Amino acid sequence: MDFERVAAFGAASVTDEEREAAVLAPVVTRDDGYHLLFTKRADHLGEHPGQMSFPGGGREPSDADRTATALREANEEIGLDPDEAEIVGRLDDIRTITSYSVRPFLARIPDREYTPDEREVAEIAVLAVDDLTDLDNYESERRDHPHYGDIRLHFFRVDGYTVWGATARILVQLLELATDWEMPPEVDRVVDPDADLPT
Repeated sequence: MDFERVAAFGAASVTDEEREAAVLAPVVTRDDGYHLLFTKRADHLGEHPGQMSFPGGGREPSDADRTATALREANEEIGLDPDEAEIVGRLDDIRTITSYSVRPFLARIPDREYTPDEREVAEIAVLAVDDLTDLDNYESERRDHPHYGDIRLHFFRVDGYTVWGATARILVQLLELATDWEMPPEVDRVVDPDADLPT
């Protein structure tokens, strides 16, 4: 992964949403290459239950900035000590249908066992970047979204997990910026607005 490109990237900001949030895209280095850490959200959560996410959440009044938000949430969700995280840089803010401006940060973290907070996290998954950039594990579809209009949804399927939604949007930019991966120009399919989505 090209961390220097991420560090030098001039990320775009979204400042007109009702609420602010931040996520940490944690990179683990192993003998067989780079890996990204994801959380699988607990099934009982009100927003996006069961989905694959990066550690993160809404900004609290006590957070000095959104870097602090990402580090606090990662500490709460997976037990990452803020001092363990080396923030490399940030990606473009994204909007969500829940009126959040989400700011993603890329960070290098130690390769150790992390402990999920059972109140929010059902499981921690560490997925190889080589597998995420394998086009056999990627597909996309186009549909008419009731909030965004015509959109392209991305799906990364690795080790029995499916990364999609806002996390996949962040992942697409991260992989294009930090690796040689390029999003295929054409979608795999066009689906009806009410077609099923992964659970």
